[in-house]
Amino acid sequence: MKRFHVHVAVEDLAASIRFYSTVFGTPPAVVKGDYAKWMIDDPRVNFAISARGLKAGLDHLGFQVDSDEELAALRRQVGEAEIAALDQPDAACCYARSDKYWTVDPQGIAWETFRTLGEIPVYGADGKTVEAGAACCAPAPKTIPIAAAAPAKACC
Repeated sequence: MKRFHVHVAVEDLAASIRFYSTVFGTPPAVVKGDYAKWMIDDPRVNFAISARGLKAGLDHLGFQVDSDEELAALRRQVGEAEIAALDQPDAACCYARSDKYWTVDPQGIAWETFRTLGEIPVYGADGKTVEAGAACCAPAPKTIPIAAAAPAKACC
């Protein structure tokens, strides 16, 4: 089963933990010195925040899946749509080890699709995957393929 993933960069982690804990009605499932994550079941959301010096706001979106088959199916969909993606098997970031791939939508928002394999004690053990100014544990922006821009449509 898929879980929607949202990662937001924040300036004040403690204040943000208090705010989101109130909004979600539950404390985070994971809290580190620079990171917190809520695993909400209704709706199914993996909501993470981090204070790592990036500009505050949306860091990236994505889907977390439970199986290799779900990850492969979503990856095939991206391939069939002729949207480029960057594969990262056995990546170590955000206090977890995951198989994942990244793509970027036409607006430049990074999208991560991943299956978590286990926990790790550090935020970004794969130094090659983390670059200043990049999305949380994402490859450098210039190395994430940008999806083909959709034709402009009239509003409303």
